[in-house]
Amino acid sequence: MRVEPTAAADAQRPITTTALPPPPVNAPIAPRGPTRLDKISTRLRTSFRTLVNIGQHFDQLRALHGHTLAELQRGHCSPNLQDYEFRVYSQWGEDGILQKLTRAIEIPNRTFIEFGVEDFTEANCRFLMVKDYWSGFVIDGSPTAIRRLRAAYDNWRYDLGSTQAFITRENINELLARSGFGPDLGILSVDIDGVDYHVLEAITGFQPRILIVEYNAVFGAERAITVPYRADYFRTAAHHSNLYFGASLAAFRHLADRLGYAFVGTTTAGVNAFFVRRDCVNDEIAALEQTAGFTPSKVRESRDAAGRPTLLTGDARLPLIRGLPVIDVLTGRTESL
Repeated sequence: MRVEPTAAADAQRPITTTALPPPPVNAPIAPRGPTRLDKISTRLRTSFRTLVNIGQHFDQLRALHGHTLAELQRGHCSPNLQDYEFRVYSQWGEDGILQKLTRAIEIPNRTFIEFGVEDFTEANCRFLMVKDYWSGFVIDGSPTAIRRLRAAYDNWRYDLGSTQAFITRENINELLARSGFGPDLGILSVDIDGVDYHVLEAITGFQPRILIVEYNAVFGAERAITVPYRADYFRTAAHHSNLYFGASLAAFRHLADRLGYAFVGTTTAGVNAFFVRRDCVNDEIAALEQTAGFTPSKVRESRDAAGRPTLLTGDARLPLIRGLPVIDVLTGRTESL
């Protein structure tokens, strides 16, 4: 008869163990093969490098395409600046217009200052820098955008200075002085989506040969008006619609005339206006009559109170901001839209 062991008997039974031999001294560690995570990480790095290279090659193709368009443009002969539009880095065809203007007028100093550029990947003067090696200085209020600009793969190739600052009429002249450029500047491009009129009015010490400003076509063609000045003006905070900013084309024409500039045209999109210093106007670049040149905006930027795009266009936009205060730049009086 088989006797089952009892728990007590088990407890008294000696436990035997087998000792593991000690590892050899200075024994080589077997190489560890790549883990699945290592392989994924390597693939991601390779893919990223490939994408960066593709992006750089695409940028070079854009520049080459722009060179071709600029050469084809030389055969044009039109009094309308809009006929010269093409886009390489600009948003609304300003690249082509600036190629025309910089060929037509004498510019001894190929320098530009542009503000409100974000990281300068999309800007009015970038093609002049890339194609014709203009020297530039840009300003933007976003620290992230300026860091991206300075870290760009081709930043070392060009004479481009930059500074990060929120622009006001109180600091604009000190900021412009950081450029190191002389007063006979080639181009000044103003686009801060806010108190642009007041900032431009405050600039002293620079007389650019070409002046570019963004006007607010929603304000209409007739009234010479601007939003009131606030040093901390922020477009979306001023009104949720995103339509209450800047100044009308008539207001900028009034200011430019006072500063010694002739109005020469706008973009087809109805966003930017171009002015040329009066002593630079010639047979190729004609000043437009006071009642000519306004282009309605085709851009649909309106938002509702929750910040959602409403994509209003034409006359449907003005009712959103009707009644808000504006300044008549001819009289200095505050009025209502």
